[in-house]
Amino acid sequence: MKKKKLRVNLLTYGIVTAAFIVMQSLAVTGSLSSLMKGLLVPICVYIVLAVSLNLVVGISGELSLGHAGFMCVGAFSGAFFSKCMQDTITSGGLRLFLAMLVGALVAAFFGLIIGIPVLRLRGDYLAIVTLAFGEIIKNVINVIYIGVDGDGFHFSMKDQFSLGMAPDGKVLINGAQGITGTPKDATFLAGFILILVTLFIVLNLIDSRDGRAIMAIRDSRIAAESIGINVTRYKLMCFTISAALAGAAGTLYAHNLATLTASKFNFNTSILVLVFVVLGGMGNILGSVIAATVLTVLPEMLRFLNNYRMLIYSIILIAMMIYNWSPQVLEWRERHFGRLLRRDRKEAE
Repeated sequence: MKKKKLRVNLLTYGIVTAAFIVMQSLAVTGSLSSLMKGLLVPICVYIVLAVSLNLVVGISGELSLGHAGFMCVGAFSGAFFSKCMQDTITSGGLRLFLAMLVGALVAAFFGLIIGIPVLRLRGDYLAIVTLAFGEIIKNVINVIYIGVDGDGFHFSMKDQFSLGMAPDGKVLINGAQGITGTPKDATFLAGFILILVTLFIVLNLIDSRDGRAIMAIRDSRIAAESIGINVTRYKLMCFTISAALAGAAGTLYAHNLATLTASKFNFNTSILVLVFVVLGGMGNILGSVIAATVLTVLPEMLRFLNNYRMLIYSIILIAMMIYNWSPQVLEWRERHFGRLLRRDRKEAE
């Protein structure tokens, strides 16, 4: 069993690394279209979001719809840091690294304070509360105005004219207009490194003693409590790690845009990431990587079909859902491929 897990983990790292080498080589040689080049960083962002959400939904068994909220917190805190340190830290790579640390820490803090009361809820109630958190974060940021001048920072929740800055001051966060002029430090290499860090954290957590405790809670909360597992502690740890990774992904996303607005992190974003997790297989990390990549690229690849592209995209989603979750299809797959799977299990043992 351990050999099989190790083989799957190595396969995951191998596929991600091979894909990076191929895409980077194509980009260097000029073989990639401008459309695909523009998708490289978003693909990395969505992979990190899908893997981190799978930690909550697939591994711990909790339904969270607030992932866009943690992404939003990380994006704005990281972009704010970069705007403030733009003249002090001239190295783009170092500035992005520190910004991602800031975004991850701020998102982890929000995940901790939100998770303490929220994780006592279950099922639909947890989903509703996390969804509300994402909407609250988006609407709060929409009314925040922060500027800076020689006297320091100025804060308002009315409008930018209420900041009371000197004429030489500049607005850092401009309410619903968000943050403009964030240094475009995001690169495909930075996204690849973030994916590897995310995979390392998540896969090692799953294979650790803590990971086994988290999955025991998912399988049977009562049984886990009966053998002394601290349910709240493990669920909170899982939720906080997931939030931190989402915050780092949000920071990378913010450094790939000229203008960052809170409206980008709406309910649809949380649902999109959840679709990646469900279609890739809940608890299947490699499946999340593949689903996030395919479903990010697919709408753009079908753009030449104009009005029909979203119809085809929807049909493909339905087909993937049926293939992964339909009882009849699962029975057919077991009947035709079960012998091969059982043989692989025996060889692994």
